[in-house]
Amino acid sequence: MVLAAGARYVEGVSTAVIKTEGLTKRFPRVTALDQLTVEVRPGVVGLVGANGAGKSTLIKILLGLAPATSGRGEVLGLDIATQGSEIRERVGYMPEHDCLPPDVSATEFVVHMARMAGLPATAARERTADTLRHVGLYEERYRPMGGYSTGMKQRVKLAQALVHDPKLVLLDEPTNGLDPAGRDEMLGLIRRVHTDFGISVLVTTHLLGELERTCDHLVVIDGGKLLRSSSTASFTEATAVLAVEVTDLPGDTVADPGAAVRERLAAAGLGVQSEGPHLLLVRLAGEDTYDTIRDTVAELGLGLVRLEQRRHRVAELFTDAQDAQDAQDAQNTQDDEGGTDDAAAS
Repeated sequence: MVLAAGARYVEGVSTAVIKTEGLTKRFPRVTALDQLTVEVRPGVVGLVGANGAGKSTLIKILLGLAPATSGRGEVLGLDIATQGSEIRERVGYMPEHDCLPPDVSATEFVVHMARMAGLPATAARERTADTLRHVGLYEERYRPMGGYSTGMKQRVKLAQALVHDPKLVLLDEPTNGLDPAGRDEMLGLIRRVHTDFGISVLVTTHLLGELERTCDHLVVIDGGKLLRSSSTASFTEATAVLAVEVTDLPGDTVADPGAAVRERLAAAGLGVQSEGPHLLLVRLAGEDTYDTIRDTVAELGLGLVRLEQRRHRVAELFTDAQDAQDAQDAQNTQDDEGGTDDAAAS
């Protein structure tokens, strides 16, 4: 495939492909982006947030398709406010929603998009064939897209984003509507876009687990504000908690295996929390914690299914943020009630 021929990602390259400073977008009744300052470097980067967090709005602003209310930004060193057309020449975009003409074949559509991006006719046809082969649609390339499955339509949208050999692709919810197998295949394609062809990727999703195994870096936004931006590894680093899963042996010698193990471990001075009849979370107090758990399970005559150090998950970031917001709201309510009581007393 000739896509991005010779372009290879060099580990450690520091040039940002996307950079924003105080980027804000206000609509009459809502603020979609609120003083967003973030820097995206080469690689596969996940833009994570709940529906309505501002992800699609950010992409439209980065492409120069919508103006920001305030702040500034750059894509591949180009100003989003004044160089939108140049940005769109160098960037591929895969929209979230279905936008494919049903009576046109994938080849016709992708060739058209390649010509729109400035490729000569011959180059557009050659690049289209290579790109459709890359996304797994080569055999179906002459069929009208109206008869395509959701997964095939998503692949066409990915192909048109790649056909003009961009330096960066922006993928808006690329796994939308796909079944688990289709999601896995799409995520594999996204990873290959970078590893095989050196194209940087910014992919948005509200399904957090998908990006934990696909992206090098995650940018998390909530309510249009930056919640966190760091490597995926830092999001999922190991915690000081062990997940212990036990199972009954034939004969059910212990009626409640989890409770029996919990009592023994608590008596040994370990912090233990039940997560179900067979799963416990044990605070790691040192290397001898492993031996204590192993010996306890063996003494009770149980089977040890799993003993592993639990890792953080991206979803916890939103849970923690929501807990903090709930606590702040409760405090504000308490302060308001206190102020009312004080006023009444006076």
